[in-house]
Amino acid sequence: MKVFVGDRNLVPHRRRFEAALPPEVKVIWASGDNSMDRLRDAQVFVGGRFTAEMAAIAEKLRLVHVAGAGTDRVDFEALGADVLVANTFHHERSIAEFVLAAAIMLRRGLLKQDRALRSGVWASSVYDDTIAQPPTLHGARIGFVGFGHIGQQSWKMLSALGCEGAAVTGSGRVGDGTGLAWAGDVSRLDELARESDVLVVSAPLTSETAGMIGRNQLSALGPDGVLINVGRGPLVDENALYDALLTSRIGAAAIDVWYHYPDTANGAGAVCVPSELPFAELPNVLMTPHASGVTADTFKGRSDDIAANIGRLLRNEPLRNVVSPSGS
Repeated sequence: MKVFVGDRNLVPHRRRFEAALPPEVKVIWASGDNSMDRLRDAQVFVGGRFTAEMAAIAEKLRLVHVAGAGTDRVDFEALGADVLVANTFHHERSIAEFVLAAAIMLRRGLLKQDRALRSGVWASSVYDDTIAQPPTLHGARIGFVGFGHIGQQSWKMLSALGCEGAAVTGSGRVGDGTGLAWAGDVSRLDELARESDVLVVSAPLTSETAGMIGRNQLSALGPDGVLINVGRGPLVDENALYDALLTSRIGAAAIDVWYHYPDTANGAGAVCVPSELPFAELPNVLMTPHASGVTADTFKGRSDDIAANIGRLLRNEPLRNVVSPSGS
């Protein structure tokens, strides 16, 4: 069996990945402009993007395995009926650390203090009577828009600091024993925003959830509220978010997921403004390039999952985390 790896995030874990595979598996690592020609004989493609052009080349393909959760860049319609698509996660701990760090940083005003001190201004209540003493996270009310593995892991960390929590999910339900004050469906989204000091967005992006956080919800969050988006950019209305930050109708935001992305990654960096609006000029925004889940721990786990699934495929066993076109 031949496996073509087209995801550079797995390169640092090459030895680990290859060691976990059955000995009869040959791994081809993408390199150079002729890489796609080498896809022709592969039974497995590992990568986040799979196009109709690639499907036409991959004549022996049996499995497209995304080295992540999202399968939105896989052209399901171009795949043969017998070709499986699978994904993998392992990012929840890394993203939860980001959520925790962003909540502390923005709630305590550390971002503003950093920028002020670079100009010689000591923006602390110790030196400026107009600045209030910031709160800790203890007792803060955390609202979760979506409560899957990311929300649950984030809540595990935040609850350990004495936070209170509530959640809105598509079904309106969460598992037993979460310790949340309440959970409801999207009809309670305004209520959740109004009650929250920190609103964590990690819901899946669908036609129903696009723009679910708009002007009303941001206004309900209020001038001291913090928004953290680690789901998908369009879950939050772009214009409404910029206006709320610009006019201080919310206190701050950590934005890890955006509205524009580079077309491709070439290994030498990428340049692309993440929004048509000048978020970069705002002092109350933490901007990161969809990196909250990008850690060595994440990709070690993903490498192990993918290798295990390839072994199952070779042995004709059922694969884990198979994704249907409707679930993409």
